[in-house]
Amino acid sequence: MAKEKTVYVCSNCGQDSPKWVGKCPSCGEWNTYVEEIVRKEPVNRRPVSGIETQKPKPLALADIVADDEPRINMHDDELNRVLGGGLVPGSLVLIGGEPGIGKSTLVMQTVLHMPEKKILYVSGEESARQLKLRADRLSSISSDCLIVCETSLEQIYVHIKNTNPDLVIIDSIQTISTESIESSPGSIAQVRECSASILRFAKETHTPVLLIGHINKEGSIAGPKVLEHIVDTVLQFEGDQHYMYRILRSIKNRFGSTAELGIYEMRQDGLRQVSNPSELLLSQDHEGMSGVAIASAIEGIRPFLIETQALVSSAVYGNPQRSATGFDLRRMNMLLAVLEKRVGFKLAQKDVFLNIAGGLKVNDPAIDLPVISAILSSNMDAAIEPEVCMAGEIGLSGEIRPVNRIEQRIGEAEKLGFKRFLLPKYNLQGIDTQKLKIELVPVRKVEEAFRALFG
Repeated sequence: MAKEKTVYVCSNCGQDSPKWVGKCPSCGEWNTYVEEIVRKEPVNRRPVSGIETQKPKPLALADIVADDEPRINMHDDELNRVLGGGLVPGSLVLIGGEPGIGKSTLVMQTVLHMPEKKILYVSGEESARQLKLRADRLSSISSDCLIVCETSLEQIYVHIKNTNPDLVIIDSIQTISTESIESSPGSIAQVRECSASILRFAKETHTPVLLIGHINKEGSIAGPKVLEHIVDTVLQFEGDQHYMYRILRSIKNRFGSTAELGIYEMRQDGLRQVSNPSELLLSQDHEGMSGVAIASAIEGIRPFLIETQALVSSAVYGNPQRSATGFDLRRMNMLLAVLEKRVGFKLAQKDVFLNIAGGLKVNDPAIDLPVISAILSSNMDAAIEPEVCMAGEIGLSGEIRPVNRIEQRIGEAEKLGFKRFLLPKYNLQGIDTQKLKIELVPVRKVEEAFRALFG
């Protein structure tokens, strides 16, 4: 008979303790410890998956064959690029996002376009009829996807053994539970144990598994941080439900870059891949409007142009307000301090609101120059010419620092018909200006950029 015991587990990082503590010694969060009942299993217990494998033997590094794995084509260019070129056999991928953002739609849409693969879709949240209705709405291509509604991990392994699929999808990991632990589905112990068991299954059988996870109110994937450490790849599906754009980001990827970005447009018949986001992220006409600057940003390997909007007005409620949507608020405060100290613009008694159009969140430091240009444009109520694009990082002394991959940024602006491009002076080295149809305006300090923009 297995022994039962009670432990306290941190809901943030998964650290356990024999007694309750107020502050987690691992992650430093307060009041995150919850009580869990666990059972110690016998040492000779068979694996949950029912698959007996030989124990690995130590190998010399020279004897290990490291050929490139043939990746599975997901028939989705955005998803393939974020994964690093496709799905790696035997990998465990976690797709997280807020409820209703479109995680199940993305996965269902993807598997319906893979008729050459046998796919087992395990649903713990929705009925088979609900999945059928969604598939019909997505104008399905493949009807060979196997659907099973199951929440028991042991029964899921039985279905896998009977069907022998090429790809397994579990929607969602919070609904799955194993009989080896006496706690409710979605608890920290259940999520951790089920994920570790599924990882062993994926590695032993070389079968890729897609897990779907929810986001809690703090914005992180529900369950302990150890869940993100177990899986090979963590993809975050994000975007405002009031916007039609959805962003697929790679937070962790053992088989590719974490700087990649996939953009989708939510439509009635599913998610549409956005191959050229620049045309969608720029409003059609902003001529004569102040507080708008066009930035050339890069996320991953793709450059795109985004619209930076700012509103500066006199503070009428006492303390001036500072608000930024899609941009780091602390960095905006730093840029405002540079404008105040180095350039002499008095913004201490002004409300400043900043918005990256389209609901995007941008971390590229090259949009510093467009941000302060939009702020000064709104402050002076003077419009920036609509055919001007820019990129540049701002230093604390007011200098404009060089940015990476400037040729790609210039090429994207030229392709969309922009006439002038403001760039750091140092970046001008090595660029053949004779072949370009766009005028390059090199600037060294913030004051030079403002003279080029506003005369």
